[in-house]
Amino acid sequence: MNRNARNVLHQRRSSIGRRSRATEAVEFFNVLTSPQLLEATEALLPKHRERLYPPTVALSMFMRQVLEADGSCQKAVNGWAAQRAADGLTACSVRTGGYCRARQRVPLEMVSTLTRQTGRELSKKAPAQWLWRGRAVKLVDGTGISMPDTPENQARYPQPNTQAPGVGFPLARLVLVICLASGAALDAAVGPHSGKGTGELGLVRGLLEGFCAGDVMLADALYCNYFLIATLKAAGVDVLFEQNGARITDFRRGQSLGTRDHLVHWSKPAARPQWMTPEQYAGFPDELTVREVKVAHRVLVTTMLDHRRVSKDDLSDLYARRWNVELDLRNLKTTMGMDVLSCQTPQMNEKQLWVHLLAYNVIRLLMAQAANNAGVDPRELSFKHTVQLWTEWVARGLSATKDCGRLFTLIAQCRVGNRPKRIEPRMRKRRPKPYPWLKVPRAQARQKIERHGHAWETK
Repeated sequence: MNRNARNVLHQRRSSIGRRSRATEAVEFFNVLTSPQLLEATEALLPKHRERLYPPTVALSMFMRQVLEADGSCQKAVNGWAAQRAADGLTACSVRTGGYCRARQRVPLEMVSTLTRQTGRELSKKAPAQWLWRGRAVKLVDGTGISMPDTPENQARYPQPNTQAPGVGFPLARLVLVICLASGAALDAAVGPHSGKGTGELGLVRGLLEGFCAGDVMLADALYCNYFLIATLKAAGVDVLFEQNGARITDFRRGQSLGTRDHLVHWSKPAARPQWMTPEQYAGFPDELTVREVKVAHRVLVTTMLDHRRVSKDDLSDLYARRWNVELDLRNLKTTMGMDVLSCQTPQMNEKQLWVHLLAYNVIRLLMAQAANNAGVDPRELSFKHTVQLWTEWVARGLSATKDCGRLFTLIAQCRVGNRPKRIEPRMRKRRPKPYPWLKVPRAQARQKIERHGHAWETK
């Protein structure tokens, strides 16, 4: 690298550092400008002029926005204006237009790349005691994400056909890969909720490049698919799934390894899937050897064939930890409010989704640092407590870099309860307000009210 290139590189790094130190409003970005991520950050930073909301500030405000209980743009702009006043800077407009345009200028690639890289850094630095038998276990699961009913969103993510036109909402399908040890989001794929190639198996095929030899994929029965298992096994990745309900398990067949524990040969399905070319189909093996075990009234399927190294109880204990991905999805959708996105276009909704994942990884980074200092497993710490503490910490002008010791100590104080085999009914005790469902477009309902009044007024 010549002198001019080094000077340019130094100037860009200094510029990022100055912006990060300029105000506590970009405290989220300070966590991302660690030496490991600085090079990736500066490579993804778009060319821009000195504005009120440069990309680093806009991204930091966006991340803080998705963590706040009031996630409105007005709240974010008001907070930024108040922080500027506290720092002795000139007053700025509190209109949201400038901030909304700044969010649009933040590249989606920058947000998604930072998310993946923070997840990889967290997973790679997990201590040995956080791993399962020294191996990285990656959780996979899918969920649905709703968004505002706009023509643009409907075109990209059509509403389910069970909903009537004008009263439904666009729905996207999201598949996540999450590190079991640290809880970090490693990768994600998003697509329409229905249509060809939009199922969870179709989306997860685009995420397989993130799996390395020696990894373990842990997922539910939906992923117990011949072609997925064969692909992962060829890459040196082991799997542990629950048996798919469409497949019959007969422990009288195959090579017995113990009580309800055997090796069995699966034949390649005769029907070629529509997404697969004839050449790809021919490349899969005609037969696949897997291990099936029955524990706790559940049949598990795995490619870890040696019962002396990995016992039935080991597999049962590991599969019980799959529930962590359900808790992680709850943290994202309920605690962080990702259940319903708020943008009017699919491009901004996808960006908002990735900002949620990036902010989620920042919280997981704080939890991992606190757990490492306290000598505990990060899964023992409360995610919601960390979010609440972090937002209050930043709101009071405290720094994660200068006051990290106190912050990590406070994060590690709140532990989640150990409740094995907990069962809760999926029911609500508190009754909702007795309003009828809106079954016609809102504009049509307004016209009816103008002509005839509200239903209770006409009685």
